[in-house]
Amino acid sequence: MSDRPLYDLTAHEAADLLARREVSSRQLTEAVLERIRQVEGRIEAFVTVTDELALRQADEADKRLAAGDATPTLVGVPAAIKDVICTKGVRTTCGSRMLENFVPPYNAHVTERLLQAGLVMVGKANMDEYAMGSSTENSAFHPTHNPWDLDRVPGGSSGGSAACVSAGEAFYALGSDTGGSIRQPASLCGVVGMKPTYGRVSRFGLVAFASSLDQIGPLTKDVTDCALVLNAIAGHDRRDATSAPLDAPDFTASLIPDLRGLRVGVPREYFVEGMDDGVRACIEAAVRQIEALGAEADWDISLPSTGSALACYYIIAPSEAMANLARYDGVKYGYSNMQGESMFENMERTRQYGFGDEVKRRIMLGTYALSAGYYDAYYLKAQKVRTLIRREFDDAFQRCDVLLSAVSPTPAFRLGEKTDNPLQMYLSDVCTIPVNIAGLPAVSVPCGFVDGPDGRSLPVGLHVMGKPFDEPTILRVAYAYEQATDWHKARPPL
Repeated sequence: MSDRPLYDLTAHEAADLLARREVSSRQLTEAVLERIRQVEGRIEAFVTVTDELALRQADEADKRLAAGDATPTLVGVPAAIKDVICTKGVRTTCGSRMLENFVPPYNAHVTERLLQAGLVMVGKANMDEYAMGSSTENSAFHPTHNPWDLDRVPGGSSGGSAACVSAGEAFYALGSDTGGSIRQPASLCGVVGMKPTYGRVSRFGLVAFASSLDQIGPLTKDVTDCALVLNAIAGHDRRDATSAPLDAPDFTASLIPDLRGLRVGVPREYFVEGMDDGVRACIEAAVRQIEALGAEADWDISLPSTGSALACYYIIAPSEAMANLARYDGVKYGYSNMQGESMFENMERTRQYGFGDEVKRRIMLGTYALSAGYYDAYYLKAQKVRTLIRREFDDAFQRCDVLLSAVSPTPAFRLGEKTDNPLQMYLSDVCTIPVNIAGLPAVSVPCGFVDGPDGRSLPVGLHVMGKPFDEPTILRVAYAYEQATDWHKARPPL
């Protein structure tokens, strides 16, 4: 065993130690829980820490491993779950006062799959309320801090998931991605984050934000861990009508450090106005490294409708959010304000005090876009633009196997820097949103650092986008690049 602390290991390194009986799941879990006690007061990555449950699950995992009735891939490896994914018997708040005390009576499909794989859950990770945000400052409970610079955001909405993996508070985590909510925090926190193809992972038990865009995926310390977690959660689920009826391959089989014969494209529209010069330099260097590994790069790929993707998203997503959040009326479950003089006044009070400002902003945007006289001008037009964006990706993938870009045009920004300017906050997802609109898979992999104005090094992520259900190819590119560099080995100076 190396001299590294146990919490610093990758999930596959921890699994190897478990398989060789050099460490127990309880030891791993105690190491992670102690790490949480040490740093959580500064990071605030969790809404709920489930230490007693984690130790019970660790003991069960040790029994499975000792009896030889488990394939020790992720059995007994401690993890965190974003607080938008249902966990039976453990409260699931969605970062909202509306669901502050909600305890689901059932598990999400991905929770079931991970429990079958020997899950040890150390907690539910903090997030922007109902996954609406790019900084985890919209949580009703507290903002999460970036482990690389505690004065900066970790990204969002899966900021708690990214921050806890980066800080060693979990070996891996699950997040959800509607417009970049896995990849953007992964980039800003220096970890790997993947949004699978829409339909690759069941959404059953994922509390809905925008149903045609949401997708669950892993946040991990390296690409191997990403493939292992995707193996555990991917596959068809009859309870989700949008789940693709496809068998999931073994994603670890694509982890080969050779890119000969692959064609990679670099869309020029993704080098957006206002992109940080350091981020641009990191991405260009990463593409050159991928060329050195044998891939052929095309720097002249064009996706002309990219500039319209942000507007398209902020019509479709709020419209779907407005419909999905109509169920929170103070009657069936969640927060209920009963101080009004009528049922309708109670409903209005419930939504007034139960939802935060960003959620209310998006409900109003969606209500306006779907209202009589405006549907054709906004929602219908946005759906037509969505079709154009999909077709442009299809055309680009006739020439290339994957596309490469920055994940975020800037490194992590300061807490509070953009809270008073929603449009500036929305622009944080300008590079990630088109992938969700088209339903494609994409991964963020660490590709360098830029120096912040205070001299701190801030992580940058390379965005690898692929064809529908072609996660193996984007994992191959991400893995080959990762193995040729050392960026993924860096740890925040906590």
